[in-house]
Amino acid sequence: MKKISLLILGLTFITFTSCKNDEKTETTTETKEEVKGLTIVNDSTKVKWTAFKTTDKVAVGGSFTQIEIKEVKTGNTPQEVLEGVAFSIPVSSLFTNNEDRDYKLKTIFFGTLKNTELLSGILNFRDNQLFMTLSMNDVTKQIPLEYTFENNLFSMKTTLNLNDFGGELAVAAINKACYELHKGPDGVSKTWETVDILGEVLFQN
Repeated sequence: MKKISLLILGLTFITFTSCKNDEKTETTTETKEEVKGLTIVNDSTKVKWTAFKTTDKVAVGGSFTQIEIKEVKTGNTPQEVLEGVAFSIPVSSLFTNNEDRDYKLKTIFFGTLKNTELLSGILNFRDNQLFMTLSMNDVTKQIPLEYTFENNLFSMKTTLNLNDFGGELAVAAINKACYELHKGPDGVSKTWETVDILGEVLFQN
Protein backbone atom coordinates (compact mmCIF):
# COMPACT_ATOMS: atom_id res chain seq x y z
CA MET A 1 0.00 0.00 0.00
CA LYS A 2 2.83 2.31 0.85
CA LYS A 3 4.47 1.60 -2.54
CA ILE A 4 1.25 2.43 -4.38
CA SER A 5 0.97 5.71 -2.51
CA LEU A 6 4.53 6.65 -3.39
CA LEU A 7 3.88 5.74 -7.04
CA ILE A 8 0.78 7.95 -7.19
CA LEU A 9 2.68 10.79 -5.53
CA GLY A 10 5.52 10.44 -8.04
CA LEU A 11 3.15 10.48 -11.02
CA THR A 12 1.39 13.52 -9.64
CA PHE A 13 4.70 15.36 -9.24
CA ILE A 14 5.78 14.47 -12.80
CA THR A 15 2.44 15.60 -14.25
CA PHE A 16 2.53 18.87 -12.30
CA THR A 17 6.11 19.58 -13.34
CA SER A 18 5.30 18.82 -16.98
CA CYS A 19 2.33 21.23 -16.92
CA LYS A 20 4.51 23.95 -15.41
CA ASN A 21 7.09 23.52 -18.15
CA ASP A 22 4.38 23.73 -20.84
CA GLU A 23 3.02 26.93 -19.36
CA LYS A 24 6.48 28.45 -19.22
CA THR A 25 7.11 27.62 -22.88
CA GLU A 26 3.81 29.19 -23.96
CA THR A 27 4.54 32.36 -21.98
CA THR A 28 7.98 32.66 -23.56
CA THR A 29 6.48 32.29 -27.04
CA GLU A 30 3.91 35.01 -26.37
CA THR A 31 6.61 37.35 -25.11
CA LYS A 32 8.61 36.88 -28.30
CA GLU A 33 5.53 37.66 -30.41
CA GLU A 34 4.98 40.90 -28.50
CA VAL A 35 8.53 42.03 -29.22
CA LYS A 36 8.04 41.58 -32.98
CA GLY A 37 6.68 44.52 -34.93
CA LEU A 38 7.37 47.25 -37.47
CA THR A 39 9.80 50.11 -36.99
CA ILE A 40 10.43 53.12 -39.22
CA VAL A 41 13.75 53.13 -41.04
CA ASN A 42 15.78 56.15 -39.94
CA ASP A 43 15.66 59.13 -42.33
CA SER A 44 13.35 57.26 -44.71
CA THR A 45 10.39 59.63 -44.42
CA LYS A 46 9.87 61.69 -47.58
CA VAL A 47 7.41 64.39 -48.63
CA LYS A 48 7.14 65.27 -52.32
CA TRP A 49 4.82 67.79 -53.94
CA THR A 50 3.68 68.65 -57.44
CA ALA A 51 2.38 72.13 -58.31
CA PHE A 52 0.98 73.19 -61.67
CA LYS A 53 1.41 76.14 -64.03
CA THR A 54 -0.09 77.35 -67.37
CA THR A 55 -3.62 76.57 -68.52
CA ASP A 56 -2.27 73.22 -69.78
CA LYS A 57 -1.50 72.35 -66.15
CA VAL A 58 2.20 71.64 -66.56
CA ALA A 59 3.65 69.90 -63.50
CA VAL A 60 6.41 71.43 -61.37
CA GLY A 61 7.84 68.99 -58.84
CA GLY A 62 9.67 69.48 -55.57
CA SER A 63 10.18 68.08 -52.11
CA PHE A 64 11.01 68.92 -48.52
CA THR A 65 14.35 67.53 -47.43
CA GLN A 66 13.70 67.71 -43.68
CA ILE A 67 10.78 66.06 -41.88
CA GLU A 68 10.60 65.58 -38.13
CA ILE A 69 8.13 63.05 -36.74
CA LYS A 70 7.12 62.59 -33.12
CA GLU A 71 4.76 60.39 -31.09
CA VAL A 72 5.74 57.29 -33.06
CA LYS A 73 4.25 54.16 -31.50
CA THR A 74 5.10 50.47 -31.61
CA GLY A 75 2.89 48.05 -33.49
CA ASN A 76 2.58 45.26 -36.01
CA THR A 77 0.94 47.39 -38.72
CA PRO A 78 1.68 50.84 -40.18
CA GLN A 79 -1.67 52.00 -38.81
CA GLU A 80 -0.63 51.12 -35.26
CA VAL A 81 2.78 52.77 -35.64
CA LEU A 82 1.57 55.97 -37.33
CA GLU A 83 -1.62 56.58 -35.34
CA GLY A 84 -1.34 60.02 -33.76
CA VAL A 85 2.10 60.74 -35.24
CA ALA A 86 2.91 64.46 -35.29
CA PHE A 87 5.10 65.90 -38.03
CA SER A 88 6.77 69.23 -38.70
CA ILE A 89 8.42 70.36 -41.93
CA PRO A 90 10.72 73.41 -42.14
CA VAL A 91 9.78 75.53 -45.16
CA SER A 92 13.50 76.31 -45.51
CA SER A 93 14.04 72.67 -46.58
CA LEU A 94 11.98 73.15 -49.77
CA PHE A 95 13.93 71.88 -52.79
CA THR A 96 13.15 71.86 -56.54
CA ASN A 97 16.67 71.64 -57.98
CA ASN A 98 16.25 75.21 -59.22
CA GLU A 99 17.75 77.90 -56.96
CA ASP A 100 15.72 80.76 -58.44
CA ARG A 101 12.46 78.85 -58.07
CA ASP A 102 13.35 77.76 -54.53
CA TYR A 103 14.05 81.36 -53.54
CA LYS A 104 10.78 82.66 -54.99
CA LEU A 105 8.70 79.95 -53.34
CA LYS A 106 10.32 80.46 -49.93
CA THR A 107 10.30 84.27 -49.94
CA ILE A 108 7.28 85.14 -52.08
CA PHE A 109 4.80 82.29 -51.82
CA PHE A 110 5.47 81.20 -48.23
CA GLY A 111 6.50 84.75 -47.35
CA THR A 112 2.94 85.89 -48.14
CA LEU A 113 1.44 83.25 -45.83
CA LYS A 114 1.35 83.64 -42.05
CA ASN A 115 3.56 81.72 -39.64
CA THR A 116 4.90 79.26 -42.18
CA GLU A 117 8.38 78.73 -40.82
CA LEU A 118 7.07 75.22 -40.17
CA LEU A 119 4.29 73.18 -41.73
CA SER A 120 2.86 70.89 -39.07
CA GLY A 121 0.21 68.24 -38.69
CA ILE A 122 -1.00 64.98 -37.18
CA LEU A 123 -1.95 61.64 -38.76
CA ASN A 124 -4.99 59.71 -37.57
CA PHE A 125 -6.81 56.58 -38.71
CA ARG A 126 -10.58 56.26 -38.40
CA ASP A 127 -12.71 53.44 -39.78
CA ASN A 128 -9.70 52.24 -41.80
CA GLN A 129 -9.34 55.68 -43.39
CA LEU A 130 -6.32 57.98 -43.01
CA PHE A 131 -6.67 61.68 -42.21
CA MET A 132 -4.07 64.43 -41.96
CA THR A 133 -4.77 67.44 -39.76
CA LEU A 134 -2.61 70.13 -41.41
CA SER A 135 -1.84 73.63 -40.12
CA MET A 136 -0.77 76.27 -42.64
CA ASN A 137 -1.29 80.04 -42.86
CA ASP A 138 -2.90 79.98 -39.36
CA VAL A 139 -5.59 77.65 -40.74
CA THR A 140 -6.04 74.04 -39.61
CA LYS A 141 -7.91 71.55 -41.78
CA GLN A 142 -8.47 67.79 -41.68
CA ILE A 143 -7.76 66.20 -45.05
CA PRO A 144 -8.39 62.60 -46.17
CA LEU A 145 -5.46 60.71 -47.70
CA GLU A 146 -5.28 57.59 -49.83
CA TYR A 147 -2.68 55.09 -48.69
CA THR A 148 -1.00 51.84 -49.72
CA PHE A 149 1.46 49.48 -48.04
CA GLU A 150 3.63 47.35 -50.32
CA ASN A 151 7.12 45.91 -49.84
CA ASN A 152 7.40 47.67 -46.47
CA LEU A 153 6.77 51.08 -48.10
CA PHE A 154 3.81 53.04 -46.75
CA SER A 155 2.66 55.69 -49.24
CA MET A 156 0.14 58.48 -48.64
CA LYS A 157 -1.23 60.91 -51.20
CA THR A 158 -3.74 63.73 -51.40
CA THR A 159 -4.45 66.96 -53.25
CA LEU A 160 -4.38 70.25 -51.34
CA ASN A 161 -6.48 73.20 -52.40
CA LEU A 162 -4.49 76.22 -51.21
CA ASN A 163 -7.64 78.33 -51.19
CA ASP A 164 -8.91 76.14 -48.32
CA PHE A 165 -6.02 77.56 -46.30
CA GLY A 166 -6.56 81.17 -47.35
CA GLY A 167 -3.75 80.95 -49.88
CA GLU A 168 -5.28 83.09 -52.63
CA LEU A 169 -2.88 86.01 -52.06
CA ALA A 170 0.15 83.70 -51.99
CA VAL A 171 -0.89 82.04 -55.27
CA ALA A 172 -1.44 85.46 -56.87
CA ALA A 173 1.95 86.67 -55.58
CA ILE A 174 3.91 83.75 -57.00
CA ASN A 175 2.02 83.99 -60.31
CA LYS A 176 2.96 87.68 -60.55
CA ALA A 177 6.62 86.91 -59.79
CA CYS A 178 6.66 84.11 -62.38
CA TYR A 179 4.27 85.75 -64.85
CA GLU A 180 6.23 85.02 -68.02
CA LEU A 181 7.37 81.59 -66.83
CA HIS A 182 3.79 80.54 -66.14
CA LYS A 183 2.51 81.45 -69.60
CA GLY A 184 1.36 78.66 -71.89
CA PRO A 185 1.00 78.55 -75.69
CA ASP A 186 -2.27 80.47 -75.33
CA GLY A 187 -0.40 83.42 -73.77
CA VAL A 188 -2.27 83.11 -70.48
CA SER A 189 -0.24 83.07 -67.27
CA LYS A 190 -1.72 80.79 -64.63
CA THR A 191 -0.66 79.26 -61.32
CA TRP A 192 -3.00 76.55 -60.07
CA GLU A 193 -4.28 76.57 -56.51
CA THR A 194 -4.07 72.77 -56.23
CA VAL A 195 -0.94 70.89 -55.15
CA ASP A 196 -0.52 67.11 -55.13
CA ILE A 197 1.21 65.73 -52.04
CA LEU A 198 2.97 62.36 -51.70
CA GLY A 199 4.37 61.10 -48.42
CA GLU A 200 6.43 57.94 -47.98
CA VAL A 201 7.60 56.02 -44.92
CA LEU A 202 9.80 52.91 -45.13
CA PHE A 203 9.34 50.22 -42.47
CA GLN A 204 11.43 47.27 -41.37
CA ASN A 205 10.58 44.21 -39.27
